[in-house]
Amino acid sequence: MNLNDLNKLYDFTGRSVVVTGGTGVLGRVIVEALIGCGASVTLITRNVKKGQALVAALNATERAVVVQCDVLSSDDLEGARQAVIEKFGRIDCLVNGAGGNRPEATTSDKLSFFEVPQEALRQVFDLNLLGTILPSQVFGKEMAKQGEGVILNISSVSSLLPLTRVVGYSAAKAAINNFTAWLSVYLAREYSPKIRVNALAPGFFLTDQNRYLLTEEQTGKLSARGQSIIDHTPMARFGEPNDLVGATLWLLSPASSFVTGAVIPIDGGFTAFSGV
Repeated sequence: MNLNDLNKLYDFTGRSVVVTGGTGVLGRVIVEALIGCGASVTLITRNVKKGQALVAALNATERAVVVQCDVLSSDDLEGARQAVIEKFGRIDCLVNGAGGNRPEATTSDKLSFFEVPQEALRQVFDLNLLGTILPSQVFGKEMAKQGEGVILNISSVSSLLPLTRVVGYSAAKAAINNFTAWLSVYLAREYSPKIRVNALAPGFFLTDQNRYLLTEEQTGKLSARGQSIIDHTPMARFGEPNDLVGATLWLLSPASSFVTGAVIPIDGGFTAFSGV
């Protein structure tokens, strides 16, 4: 393989990519990278204004569209699928980035496991697990028709090493890993070996959701939990959003054409360290 062939592996020109959760801190850099590599991107979001602001900031109005959609609504997703097909003609990749946690589904000094409310757990399970399965059904069906495509799920290191207190989120993300493996086999064997399904498992990144769990709001210094995480991360830092870009482009591109059913940690070595 020569250099020109290598460069072409990461040329997404003419490829249509659907991204859920693309307006978040981590999702934004994925969208930016895909657009920078020539992809046509559809942002699936409940907040259209936020999505449109991102597209405008990236000067990508010709190759990026925003579709209002709740990832937990099959009707919304079907409408989004139709909008993508009308605009770009096909769906080559799906990035399932929508997800998140709720404080009520996390134990604390004030909330024991035995008191965690069912509704909070259900909301976390639904957003993370169903919010991955339902888009995979709707957009994956289009890939099955085409006989090719790539689905990339966003898991978490807490799916591999369950974090203390984080009961609902860790369980939901672990289920995503299982679903990733299951779907990779199903699509390859039932439809086409050219349809691949993988997942990223990001480690600890400072986001709006966890910033003041890992750092102190008043001083900006590490919290006790934040320090514990750094102590167990061989690279001794939190992740930066751009740290996700390389693995994302690799898994969505033909460069990983023989990779499916994999969960790739992006965690600075957190899951490799036993603590001793």
